Amino acid sequence: MQEITGLELSPKKVEYLKFLLKKGGLVKTTDISNELNVDPSTSTKTITDLSESGYVDHVPYRGVQLTEVGKQYAEFFVNRHNILSLMLTHYGLSSEESCAEVSRFESFISKNAIDRICDSMGHPTVGVCGKIKHISCGSLDRL
Repeated sequence: MQEITGLELSPKKVEYLKFLLKKGGLVKTTDISNELNVDPSTSTKTITDLSESGYVDHVPYRGVQLTEVGKQYAEFFVNRHNILSLMLTHYGLSSEESCAEVSRFESFISKNAIDRICDSMGHPTVGVCGKIKHISCGSLDRL
């Protein structure tokens, strides 16, 4: 697998991978369209792009699921969100405010920056939006 930089995918594609991780297993494309509030043709195109890039397996008329590579990326994206949300609460934002703010910019923050932020916060294991897994952060290699 190529090394994750955190900047490989557009914000919308990041949303797709995070949603698929949350759902687990095979997910119908209509469920994706409904959850992400996009037209079915848009979700089909995005899923096709993600499939061609190796992030998802798509079985037409059955559903979509993450590949192993897609799962690793999705886990990084969730961790990135959780670390950034926790960081913003340290500056006075509520949990809800920090989660909403991070959703606006998280896709533009590199893995290198996330690793350094995580290190400076002492490698927290719980954020305001969920658990933080240290799968690649700094020198930690634990889940």
